[in-house]
Amino acid sequence: MVEDEEIEKIAVQTVIAYEESRGFEVQSVEEEDRGFDLISRRPHAEDPKTFVEVRFIEVKGRAGVGEIALTTHEFDTAERLKEDYWLYVVFNCATNPEIHVIKNPAVLGWEPLVKIEHYHVGANEILGASK
Repeated sequence: MVEDEEIEKIAVQTVIAYEESRGFEVQSVEEEDRGFDLISRRPHAEDPKTFVEVRFIEVKGRAGVGEIALTTHEFDTAERLKEDYWLYVVFNCATNPEIHVIKNPAVLGWEPLVKIEHYHVGANEILGASK
């Protein structure tokens, strides 16, 4: 999966607009490495300084429709926050964005991805190959 900054920006803007249209106040914490991108709060109807619902939202965007991956930090945060953690996947960001909202995404059937970080070779191979 290739990260596309413009697609992610469209996804976040789409989610913010969606949450605000529902009457929520949205705060971006994207730069704070908290395991989610947005905090969305619904103010109490009679006391706007009090919030009756809070969502910790991770936003994932795709140009079309494709698989989604969470970082280890995002996944651990989802497991810790459970019902308060929300995954908003925005498919078709390049054309007509569609939001898919998942509460407590840690319960989905995530499969760990293993990536190669290093390669190693033994001393015998080095000694045998040196000229």
